[in-house]
Amino acid sequence: MIRPGWGWRYDHRPGQYVGIGVQVDGRFQWRSYSVSSAPRRSGRTIAITVRAMPEGKLSSHLVNGLAPGTIVRLALPEGDFVLPEPPPAKMLFLVGGSGVTPVMAMLRTMDRRSRADGGAMPDVVMHYSSPTPERMIFRDELDRLEREHDSLTIHRLHTDTDGMLDLADLDHICPDWRERETYACGPSPMLDAITGHFEQAGLEDHLHLERFSLELGGDGGEGGTITFRTSGKNIEVDGATTVLEAGEEAGVGMPYGCRMGICHTCTLTLVSGKVRDLRNGEEFSQPNEQVQTCVTAAVGECTLDI
Repeated sequence: MIRPGWGWRYDHRPGQYVGIGVQVDGRFQWRSYSVSSAPRRSGRTIAITVRAMPEGKLSSHLVNGLAPGTIVRLALPEGDFVLPEPPPAKMLFLVGGSGVTPVMAMLRTMDRRSRADGGAMPDVVMHYSSPTPERMIFRDELDRLEREHDSLTIHRLHTDTDGMLDLADLDHICPDWRERETYACGPSPMLDAITGHFEQAGLEDHLHLERFSLELGGDGGEGGTITFRTSGKNIEVDGATTVLEAGEEAGVGMPYGCRMGICHTCTLTLVSGKVRDLRNGEEFSQPNEQVQTCVTAAVGECTLDI
């Protein structure tokens, strides 16, 4: 749980994420995490759910090394993967692993509202893939919610023993899935398969996605010399190195958050030169243009204002 400081507003939308900055080895490290608690204007805390990953320097520190009472930096909530107002009458959630966290905020919000007004939760079907029952986040709370709401149906798939979700099975899991607004969050291969399935059915407008990893589908840059004007540093890089990585290698205190092109914390001013977006190949070359350094690479010489 996090207790925000003065000036924080507790009216984030269910499904949004926040940036959290924690000092590790003398430097602030930033990452973005979904807010798993429901919005409460009368509340004093918010919750994020973090699983320690072997390759995750900050996630391991948050889980194993952060003492209660530690002061952290907190960015305002962002993100468009949110529960609509009012919620659709019929919804389908397709989640895998930690992709359940933004959906949990949506479920908690609908549960709280149904208790407050004595009504029913919307018609919700949820398919939740996790390697094992033990690694299923929120499993006890989900069991309780399913018992208490007749309109909530949860399908559980344990991929270590049952394999991955076959989207052809949607017709059995949720026969009316074509009539529902669908919200999907999880590993990229899963989301890619879901996107293709909905596009094939002509239903992509009813699909809402949240990705937790960067998709680099565009061409790389050409490499070159990146100059960091205010810091007085420069570095030669290849076309696969992001501007953010280049700045960190050069010893510049680069701002960043999610490192995947979502939160815009890394945005800096491109003073001159050209950079290319590694996700889609789009180029930016206007003087004093704002660019996201975590997803762009140099195309020849360029200068940034930091």
